[in-house]
Amino acid sequence: MSPRRQLLRIYRSGLDAVSGRRSVREALARRDFAGPVHLIALGKAAQAMAEGAFDQLEERIVRGLIVTKHGHADPAVWRQRPVQLLEAAHPVPAESSLAAGAALLEFIAATPADAQCLLLLSGGASSLVEVLPSGATVDDLQRLNHHLLASGLDIRAINRLRRACSLIKGGRLAQWLAPRPVLALLISDVEGDDPAVIGSGPVTASSDAPVAPEELPAELRHLLVTEPAPRPDDPVFGRIELEIVARNADALRAAAERARALGLPVYQHPEFLRGEAAELGVLLAQQLLAGPPGVHLWGGEPTVTLPARPGRGGRMQALALAAAQVLAGRQDALLLAAGTDGSDGPTEDAGALVDGGTIDRCRAAGHDPVQALAAADAGTALAASGDLIATGPTGTNVMDLVIGWRQ
Repeated sequence: MSPRRQLLRIYRSGLDAVSGRRSVREALARRDFAGPVHLIALGKAAQAMAEGAFDQLEERIVRGLIVTKHGHADPAVWRQRPVQLLEAAHPVPAESSLAAGAALLEFIAATPADAQCLLLLSGGASSLVEVLPSGATVDDLQRLNHHLLASGLDIRAINRLRRACSLIKGGRLAQWLAPRPVLALLISDVEGDDPAVIGSGPVTASSDAPVAPEELPAELRHLLVTEPAPRPDDPVFGRIELEIVARNADALRAAAERARALGLPVYQHPEFLRGEAAELGVLLAQQLLAGPPGVHLWGGEPTVTLPARPGRGGRMQALALAAAQVLAGRQDALLLAAGTDGSDGPTEDAGALVDGGTIDRCRAAGHDPVQALAAADAGTALAASGDLIATGPTGTNVMDLVIGWRQ
């Protein structure tokens, strides 16, 4: 088996271990539900997580609401089931996100006060579902998110500001759900697996310091919610139980197991990947070349600071293209960098698998990799070199995996 195929198999094993369907099914198999269940699934992995719930609970689910990213759902799956399926915008929210927020509140209002609720939450929910303060518009929301996504802030800092401008984030959804008993199963897409950060923490009290108006541009400050979010001791959290069912560490563990099964030495690097993706690409490629032969694994979620008019690609494509410049001309090293949700930034490619010939292939196709990185256009260069990875929606979202191989 070629090294490229080996790396793709290792990556796929990591994805399989954190499948939303599998993770939810196994979590529910450890529990005993009595009576009817009302299901809410929000996020990029919402369809897969909801399928896992139906696998285990079957007809006990009497009604459900699923909100996921456009293209991440199969309506045929739900035609014969008591489920309302909505697709909304990601990574920048749109009118569909506000429509989903309104549908969520309507669904909760129609749920009996003593009914068992099952909340399935995964990354992307912050953009997909929103309820704004009175007077705010979808244009305001889009300006806020464009500002945040281009800021270079990490996901924690971004979600802190999102929570401050929402009527359902930062524990506020718990106010709508109370007094109903809620089991929330979460797939973590954040460092530290903090439920208050996943999906902007709709049913978890936040320990955020208050957001000062000057932390937002002047034209966005009217979005700040003036009423304080519920604190950890608020009674609205009294009947909410949370469990994280999949995380980045689970994917890394499974990837390591697959590499060992293929007979390869494995070196798992403990540092969480954060910061500018292109800088990390250089650093990781240098570590790979300086390290022992075998498979090297990293996990995390870098960021990209975007120019005014970014090109094609996301953080993993930027990291991969930067790494390819270090690996140029080498015959003994490859590096795969990909998201676990099947998309990288505003693209439908998960990432890229680069080698010592990537840069030559880019240039032969008329693309300058240095200029591509500066223009946030790594995806165009990597498409020309034939190194992009396309998985389609994966049914999970546990941040990013970087897998290096050195002969």
